[in-house]
Amino acid sequence: MADLAPVSKPKLLPGVKRVVAVASGKGGVGKSTLAANLAAALAASGSRVGLLDADVYGPSIPTIFGVNEKPKATSENRIVPVERHGVKVISTGFFIPANDAVIWRGPMLHKMVQDLLGVVDWGELDYLFIDLPPGTGDVQLSICQSIPLAGAVVVSTPQDVAWNVAQKAIVMFDKLNTPVLGIVENMSRYACTHCGTEEEIFGSGGARRAAERLGIPFLGEVPLMTAVRRTADEGTPLVLAEPGHPAAKAFTAVAQALVVRADAAEKEKGKPLPVKFGPPGQKELLVQWSDGKVTPLDARTLRLSCPCAACVDETTGQRTLRPESVPAEVHVVSVSQVGRYALHAAFSDGHDTGLFAYDKLRGL
Repeated sequence: MADLAPVSKPKLLPGVKRVVAVASGKGGVGKSTLAANLAAALAASGSRVGLLDADVYGPSIPTIFGVNEKPKATSENRIVPVERHGVKVISTGFFIPANDAVIWRGPMLHKMVQDLLGVVDWGELDYLFIDLPPGTGDVQLSICQSIPLAGAVVVSTPQDVAWNVAQKAIVMFDKLNTPVLGIVENMSRYACTHCGTEEEIFGSGGARRAAERLGIPFLGEVPLMTAVRRTADEGTPLVLAEPGHPAAKAFTAVAQALVVRADAAEKEKGKPLPVKFGPPGQKELLVQWSDGKVTPLDARTLRLSCPCAACVDETTGQRTLRPESVPAEVHVVSVSQVGRYALHAAFSDGHDTGLFAYDKLRGL
């Protein structure tokens, strides 16, 4: 009897070139609005784009795209996405009664994700955006483990409370081996449509500064403006309804930056990552990389290069740490890996808030 070849599962999304997840640590930061406008902006530029609304607890993509009809099924029991504004759209909201509360456990959520990825006939796409639920739950886990993502975009407002939660999403993607393509600051400021006065309701620049500290690309900021909400409620993303609007231009700029970053991420595959580091308690920290290189780092040099807010002015970027305040005999007490982007080090002088991006470590 001839040897039997193992049976392999069919590849999910065979015609999709890049899958990009849009995520946030908490709700209410404009994640779905960003996902819709990114998809619409790239479709308007000529890309073949799909948008999967996987926010099972609060699907809003059908409203933003003005979709009222249900998707149709083919004779092969495949689901055909609804096409609107040049974007192929599928939402969990199509399959759940409008006024129902979704109370699902992990296995049901996993089955839903598998169906949305495997049963839907997405066809040939350059980009498939997935609007994830806020937080770090079962849907995120299932998607990251089911398909190879080109990466994720993390959305936050500038407010410290929102950004502190957004960092949890970044850590989640790192643990799931999914690159974070960039951070977007939404609602960065409010501009009065009558007098033009700008007001920083939620602050401004917090996400940009955090991105710089973490060594993650900053894709741009989007202002808080009435037209963003109004056009979403009317069923047409702002980039299509009013392409000349300042917020629409901001969305388009983010989309363009995302394409550049996604191209760069493909070239960075195989980039060396730390695999071993130590020993603690010494004046020199050794970092061994996945390509075999070993980087010896002087503990005091590392301490003096700390990029945290206590050592660097977040507004000016100027270093505020005085070298004479760091003891000559300072050493690393402990070190841990923060996903795919940084090492966290605690020093003998009590300082423990520094995250050192891998690129910067490699260059020290």
